[in-house]
Amino acid sequence: QPKRKAAFGSVGRRIPYRILHVINQDGESLGNMHRADALRLMDEHGLKLVLLRENVEPPVYRLMTGQQIHEEQLKLAEKKKASPKAGVVQKELSFSSAIAKNDLETKIKQIALWIEKKHHVKVTIRQAK
Repeated sequence: QPKRKAAFGSVGRRIPYRILHVINQDGESLGNMHRADALRLMDEHGLKLVLLRENVEPPVYRLMTGQQIHEEQLKLAEKKKASPKAGVVQKELSFSSAIAKNDLETKIKQIALWIEKKHHVKVTIRQAK
């Protein structure tokens, strides 16, 4: 068993499993094969073996070019960026009802930035004397 789950990327020659299910760079299944056969295939085509799913029997690996690996890493980074963060941040802004126009515009810009970042915004207006 691997000690920790590696990030998506080149596995190289360290494959902890004897039997692998291999998929070629076009997405076609090459079936189950021994680790040595998969490494030989990898060397013949100048590709890299990448772990796709390890919780199945046998684990699924895919032969990929460096460009394909890079594109997948970019997709994962975008997906991670787009996913909502755990816990919601709440921002609070307080100002007087006698606020100057330019100060109000500045605070409105700040509120718009917070809303863009998906923060919850609480606005408190105090009554001027």
